[in-house]
Amino acid sequence: MGPHPAVAAIRLAVRRVLHDLLTEHHRTTAALPHAPSHEPPPPLVLVACSGGADSMALASALAFESPKLGIRAGGVTVDHGLQPGSDVRAAEVVLRLRELGLDPVDSVAVTVGRAGGPEAAARDARYAALDTAAERHGAAAVLLGHTRDDQAETVLLGLARGSGIRSLSGMAAVSGTGGRYRRPFLELDRQTARKACMVQSLPVWDDPHNADPAYTRSRLRHEGLPALEKALGKGVVEALARTAQLSRDDADALDSWATQAEATVRDAAGLLECAKLYALPPAVRRRILRRAAIAAGAPAGSLFARHIEEVDRLITGWRGQGAINLPGKVVARRQGGRLVIRQG
Repeated sequence: MGPHPAVAAIRLAVRRVLHDLLTEHHRTTAALPHAPSHEPPPPLVLVACSGGADSMALASALAFESPKLGIRAGGVTVDHGLQPGSDVRAAEVVLRLRELGLDPVDSVAVTVGRAGGPEAAARDARYAALDTAAERHGAAAVLLGHTRDDQAETVLLGLARGSGIRSLSGMAAVSGTGGRYRRPFLELDRQTARKACMVQSLPVWDDPHNADPAYTRSRLRHEGLPALEKALGKGVVEALARTAQLSRDDADALDSWATQAEATVRDAAGLLECAKLYALPPAVRRRILRRAAIAAGAPAGSLFARHIEEVDRLITGWRGQGAINLPGKVVARRQGGRLVIRQG
């Protein structure tokens, strides 16, 4: 008799997301002289684990699959220091990961700032810690336990911000430098991960922040999505996750188009020509403007749609208006049919 369907599902998801690492390792090994001393060690994969159901299920699946796949499996837990006893909680997670057979296992304490609000600040601190841990251990990948439910919440948050299809495309299955971050569970629901923990008798910790109405995502999870499901039916989460994938495909295509078009709208001196920009579809033109602003020194995280719309009006609604101030002390102005974006 095979494993419980939930356990089989999480294991298959992990196997699929690591396939390219194995192919690469085998290719590298095959190219080397056949002497044991020349063979590189198998790739190391870390799981980021909070002790919650999603990441514990992920850790258990990685622990089970790693010997079969011929990879090394480790773990890292991040102590955000936001609750009393968080250090004790982190030590418990380390113990659980070691009991699963993971090695190395790290606990990293971080200081959460305030920039962008509590959720964004905690996320920034967490990813910085995961990056550092991955580099220290030479990890080929870091697995994250985001589920289809998390993806649906991300799409709704993007929709509420009114920030375009890149925001609606949610989280990528593979992201980060060199494809470091992998999210095997994006097509699985939260209930599958919880069920997998239950049938394997894995202890699970429920973060009180996940139920705290002070956090936007928590309100969305406990009030917003249930209200949508009540009004529209149970398929809302799946439909939102599908919207994310369709939006990602569209955004990738438009990014590619903008990359190709950019070379055609610059003059011999490299300046953007307003007439040629005007001829492009707005979605392509605005991507070019955004890239130009970032290249001039505007921080990507502070550059919003309204900034790009103002710059766009220098091309589409030219009335002799003055320069546009952008974040990072970047200034955009129109001069003699050219758009100049540079540090002020």
